[in-house]
Amino acid sequence: MATKAVHLEAVSAYDTSAFLAAFRRFVSRRGPCRHLYSDRGTNFVGADAELRRMHSEGSGYYKSICAQLHDGHSTVWHFNPPSSPHFGGLWESGVKSVKYHLKRMVGDRSFTFEEFSTLLAQIEAILNSRPLTPLPDSFEPQNVLTPAHPLIGESSVVIAEPPLTEAKLSPSERWLQIQQITQEFWQRWCEEYLSTLQKRNKWLSSAKNFAVDDVVLVRDEILPCARWPLARVSAVHLGSDGLVRSVTVTTAKGSSKRPIVKLVQLVDHD
Repeated sequence: MATKAVHLEAVSAYDTSAFLAAFRRFVSRRGPCRHLYSDRGTNFVGADAELRRMHSEGSGYYKSICAQLHDGHSTVWHFNPPSSPHFGGLWESGVKSVKYHLKRMVGDRSFTFEEFSTLLAQIEAILNSRPLTPLPDSFEPQNVLTPAHPLIGESSVVIAEPPLTEAKLSPSERWLQIQQITQEFWQRWCEEYLSTLQKRNKWLSSAKNFAVDDVVLVRDEILPCARWPLARVSAVHLGSDGLVRSVTVTTAKGSSKRPIVKLVQLVDHD
């Protein structure tokens, strides 16, 4: 199962030194990297050569420490074939979505490295908070696997802030501007993501019907960042064609009847 978890790092330049600094931060927080996949950007090719040089020219003590840290395995760098931008689509999709929305929200505004790093960290938490599948042997709808679970053992969170998307902020309120952009990103990206999950190929194939005990996402446009309203289907209601058109869902707050167009099924990966 591919979780498509993301780790976002801001860099000060598009060169080998900046990448190596970002790579060190990544390894320090996430642990040793056994395999690294990338395109053939000059900064990546240069970084690969630098890592090889450090390992080959290092002292015996340095190499022994590396062996212990990597459990006998150094980082293996895999480059995409030349002139093949379609390679790496799986891991590039999340970053592509981030860039798409950020460009439209940030515009020509400039931020300090600290401000932009904070913004990226909060966006990373949003992307890694999305529910993937119910956890085995769990009846509680909130017990779901997210991309953050393999990284930190639980779902990621974004500190709650009052709604700021419609607020008129002055240029001096830079910290609130970061939170405003984070909230706007959440609204745009969440709508795009849920619409992707609900894609329908009309008349070509039938989709899986909703069933009792399914865990579902309830679409809600006013939720705070990284909050995913989950519920469990307690009853299904058929239309005249014999297909499920609405269901009764149960949450900690009670039960309610919802049309299936306002719900998203979570796939149960066996």
